[in-house]
This record gives sequence, structure tokens and C-alpha cells, in this order.
Amino acid sequence: MSTTAKLLYFMGPSGAGKDSLLDWLRQHLPAGLPVQWARRTISRPASPGGEAHESTTPDAHAALRAAGAFALHWEANGLAYGVRHAELATLAQGRWLLVNGSRAYLPEALARYPALVAVHITASPEVLRHRLQSRGRENADEVEQRVQRALRFLAPPGTAGIEVRNDTSLDAAGRQLLQALERLPGWPGLVNAPAG
Repeated sequence: MSTTAKLLYFMGPSGAGKDSLLDWLRQHLPAGLPVQWARRTISRPASPGGEAHESTTPDAHAALRAAGAFALHWEANGLAYGVRHAELATLAQGRWLLVNGSRAYLPEALARYPALVAVHITASPEVLRHRLQSRGRENADEVEQRVQRALRFLAPPGTAGIEVRNDTSLDAAGRQLLQALERLPGWPGLVNAPAG
């Protein structure tokens, strides 16, 4: 991969609000900025208002993976995810690419794209625990296991990274993320965070 190409790899534990923060970022990046979002292929149906992903069945996804269709691929929460090679083509043009990824897959992603910048969206244990309990999908033991996994996460040594704490409001976390992006070498222009 070209040393001028930049891959931003977003990841975070359940309850950190990663998807909400990425939606916020999509709405606040200036139009015309030379960045692109990688479209994911996911083994689940599309849903109104959800992520605009390529939907596959689990069998079809496995066949695509076996055929080498994906530049990146992982499994999480019972679903299979992939990013097709064509989605990564923008890196060869020196443009920035934003990928919604997985913590567990980070070492493999780094092996394939060593210059990536890992963006870790997280929150305090108390906030994670409260959010997970509020959504009511897991029992108390399962919630605590998720919180402890979040606390144990460490990026591989030497990984270029950003950490964003989404503990309070989405706007506050979004402004924190935008400011961190502005400090990245080669980021295309300053981003104006909304007032507030």
C-alpha cells in the first residue's frame, strides 16, 4: 500500500456507540472532502434506516470469502462481515478510506494494511454497563463479560491510533473525533466541528 494512502479502521465494544458516532461523522464531514466510506458486505438483510451494506446469506457470504472476494473479513455477534477488494481501490489513488471494522480482526487488518490508523471508540466501564443493561439483550453475566472484554482490549504495540471516549453526548464525542482527525498527518483540510 502506498505510504500516502490512509486507512482509518474504526472499532469499539458493544455499548460504546460506534455506529451512532460513525453516522454522526458522516453528517458532519464537509462535502467534497477526499475521503470514502468502505461499503461492507454483511450476512444479514438490509433494514430501513440501517447501514447501506451489501446483504448476503451466510452461505453466499462463505462462498464469496472462499473465492477470495474480500480484502478484509471477520465474524462478530453471529454475523459475517467483509469488505470487497474494489472498496479498497481508493487507497491506490491516495485517498482516505474509512472502514467500520472489528477489534478482534485488528491484527489481521494490520498485517494486510500496516499503515492503517486504528480508531478505537470506547466508553467507561460504568457507561458501557449501563448502555448494555438498558438495551436488554443480555443477562447480567453476559453484560459483565462484554465489559471485561472491553477493558482487556489492547491494540498491538506500535499501532498508529486514536481513542475516542463516548461517555457523555454524541456531539461531544463527535467533536473529539473530528479534532483527532485534524491532527492526523496528511488529513485533507481542517474540519469545522459544530458549535456547542
